[in-house]
Amino acid sequence: MRHDYIARYWSKFSANGFKRLIREGFSFENNHYNYLPTKTAPGHASIFTGTTPMNHGIIGNNWYDRENDSFVYCVGDTAVSSIGTSKKYGEMSPHRLNVNTFADENRLHSQMRGKTISVSLKDRGAILPGGHSANAAYWFYGENEGVFITSSYYLSTLPDWVSNFNNIKKVDTYIRTWDTEYPLETYTESIEDSNPYEGGFKGKANTTFPYDLRKLKNQNGMYDILMDTPFGNDLTLDFTLAAIEGEDLGEDEYTDVLTVSFSSTDKIGHNFGVDSKELEDAYLRLDNNISQFLGYLYQKLGSQQYLFVLTADHGGTHVPGYLKSLNVSAGYFNMKEFRSKVLKFSEKKFGTSGIIDNISNNQVFLDREAISMSGYDFEKVVRTIYDHILKYPQIDKVFTRSQLEGPTILHGTGSLAQLGFHLKRSGDLHFVLEPGILSYKTTGSTHGGGSNYDTHVPLIFYGKGIPSGSTHRRSNIVDIAPTICAILGISFPNLSTGEPLWQMLDLISNNQKIIRQ
Repeated sequence: MRHDYIARYWSKFSANGFKRLIREGFSFENNHYNYLPTKTAPGHASIFTGTTPMNHGIIGNNWYDRENDSFVYCVGDTAVSSIGTSKKYGEMSPHRLNVNTFADENRLHSQMRGKTISVSLKDRGAILPGGHSANAAYWFYGENEGVFITSSYYLSTLPDWVSNFNNIKKVDTYIRTWDTEYPLETYTESIEDSNPYEGGFKGKANTTFPYDLRKLKNQNGMYDILMDTPFGNDLTLDFTLAAIEGEDLGEDEYTDVLTVSFSSTDKIGHNFGVDSKELEDAYLRLDNNISQFLGYLYQKLGSQQYLFVLTADHGGTHVPGYLKSLNVSAGYFNMKEFRSKVLKFSEKKFGTSGIIDNISNNQVFLDREAISMSGYDFEKVVRTIYDHILKYPQIDKVFTRSQLEGPTILHGTGSLAQLGFHLKRSGDLHFVLEPGILSYKTTGSTHGGGSNYDTHVPLIFYGKGIPSGSTHRRSNIVDIAPTICAILGISFPNLSTGEPLWQMLDLISNNQKIIRQ
C-alpha cells in the first residue's frame, strides 16, 4: 500500500475505516522502508523485528544459497510437514528468520501466557510476523481445496475452530461475480477501465468489469483466483474473526498478538497496476473490511482494550508503459538478456565460465574458489565486473561487497543497499536500476526498489492510550516494533535497530496513558 492511496481515495472512504483511524489515531505521514529490496518477505520481517535484512537475514522472498548452489524460499522448510492438507504447501516455518519479533518478546515477557496468532493468504505473510514462538500461523491453500492450513512447526493437527471454518466452505460464497462496490463511473481516481496496462485473467479477453469468477476459476488456479480479487481480503477477515473467537484472544489479563496481512491488494496491484479501477475497488472494499474489523473489536473488547497498528510491507510503482504514454521517464529492464551478456563478458574476459555462480535479486554472486584457481585477484575481478555492469544505461548504481560490509556508512541509495546486505546470504555486487525502470512484465505494477513509490507506506497507531494526531517527521519501518514494545513495557526484539517513535510516545506519557496490558 502506497502512502498516497489514503489521500487519493479519501473522498470515497467511509467514516469508520481509514478515516476513523486517521481521525482518532496517530498517523506517521513520512514513514519509509530504509533498506533494499522492498519485497514482501523482508517487509514483514522488518515490521515485526524492528531491524533490516542486514540482521534478520530475510533478504528476499527467495534467494540464491551459494553454500548449496540452489535457491531457497524465505519460509520453506522440508523438516516440517503440512497440517490441514496433504500437499507440500504446509512445509513452512520461520527457521530462516535470524532474530526475534516483538510477538516473541511478548510471549517471553508473559511467560508464554500471551498468545500469538498470525493470519494471511500468503504463507510468508503469516509466518514471519508471528516470529519463532507463535502459537500458530495460518495461510491459505487454494487450488482445488480452498482451506486455511499450517505446519507441524506449530501444531500436530488443526484446532476444531479451523476445521469447522474450512468445512463450512465459506470460501465458496466468494466464487461469484466481482463487480465494483460502487458505480464504476464514480471511480474517478483511476484511469479508464479499458486500457493496455493491465494483465487480467485467463479466459477473459479484456480487463474490464465485471469478472465472473465461476467461469474464470478453472483457468486461473481454481480457489487461487480469490487472491487476485478483494474477496481474498473478505475471506481473510472472516478467518481472522473466527481466530479471535476460537483462540479467546483478548479474554484475560495477558497481552495477545494478532497479526493479519491483507494480501489481495498486493496481488491486484501486480495484476492490474496501481492506477487501475480494480485496485481502487480493492481499497474501497478494504476500507469496509477495516470498518467491520474495528466495529467487531469495539463490540467485543471496547474502545480502550486493544492497540491497532496499520502499515504495509511495501509500496508500488506506476506501470512504466502508462508513464511513458504521459512522457514521464520510465521503462523496462531485460534481466534475462542482462544475465546472458554479463556471463558472456565474464567468460571472455577471464577465460572461464566459472567466475560467476549466479545473478539474481539484483546481485552477482562470484565463485572465490574458481577465481583463485584461475590465478586472478578477487578484488580486481569484482572491479572489472563492477565497471562493466555500470555501463548499462538503465543501471543507476553498483555497490561491491567491500563497500557494503565496510566501516563507512553510506548515504542515499547506498544506505538502503547497506542495510539490506547480509554478510552470509547476499552477493558480491549489488546493482540498482534507475527510478521508474522495472524488471517485470509489461502489464501490472511491482515493487522492490528504493524510490519513494516503493518505500513510502502508511503507519497509523490506534486504540488504547493512542492520542489523536500526526507528524511529518521521518520515521522508518523498523521503528514500529520498538514503539510497540515501549508501549507494552517489554524488551525490544533482540537485534532491533529502530527508534521508539517519541512524537507519539511523549504525548502518551504526558497524558499518563502508558499501556501495561
